Amino acid sequence: MLYRRAKVLFKASRNSLGSRELAKALRKEGFQITRYRAIKLMERLKLVVTQRIAYKVTTKRKHSDAVADNLLNMNFNPVGPNQIWAGDVSYLKTGEGWLYLAIVMDLYSRRVVGWHISKRMTRDLVEQALTKAHNLRKPGKGLVFHSDRGSQYTSKGFRNLLSRLGCRASMGDVGACWDNAVVERFFGSLKYGWLFKVPQPTRTHMREDVARYMKYYNVERLHSANLDQSPIEFENSFRKVSGWS
Repeated sequence: MLYRRAKVLFKASRNSLGSRELAKALRKEGFQITRYRAIKLMERLKLVVTQRIAYKVTTKRKHSDAVADNLLNMNFNPVGPNQIWAGDVSYLKTGEGWLYLAIVMDLYSRRVVGWHISKRMTRDLVEQALTKAHNLRKPGKGLVFHSDRGSQYTSKGFRNLLSRLGCRASMGDVGACWDNAVVERFFGSLKYGWLFKVPQPTRTHMREDVARYMKYYNVERLHSANLDQSPIEFENSFRKVSGWS
């Protein structure tokens, strides 16, 4: 049973679970297993993780666009949901050409609460992602939305959207990828732990595969920052304690 579950969990992660993460997932299912034993188990079952490579794509703002202050200041651990969201854009290559993905993440639980894919990297891309997140979560006024200084986020139209939704803009420094490190790690896991492991022949296939990862990431993937719970599990725990809805 241990061998079977290890293989199933490893396959479900698209061969991305390391020994530490696999051990946590197995312990969650009731198995008594240390990390050392998980290492030996992976060796015996020939479960080999594909190493991720650092990846970063940025867009430059127009000099005429305004830049918001850095309200986040690398505070990646707010004390509750819907206090600090972070967003970014990344490129997705398919056999038919490029797609562009914008996401919005709640930094409390690391849950992706909004995302949008388009064939064009325009202001509408990030506005759609934020609008979807806002419609889903319905946060109160004063939520901080943190991003880089890409042209989509510094544009007047996006700033107006933030104002209408009652959100405060926050932006990282130029070239400082650690200012949005949690979102950067998400894109690394998405690409090198999932998308790049299978062919992506069409844009339709890519869209469907991204949707599969979003479900896996939010529902199943364990996060050390969440006390080894998935984003949705962590939010459910907060809901029980605080009565948040």
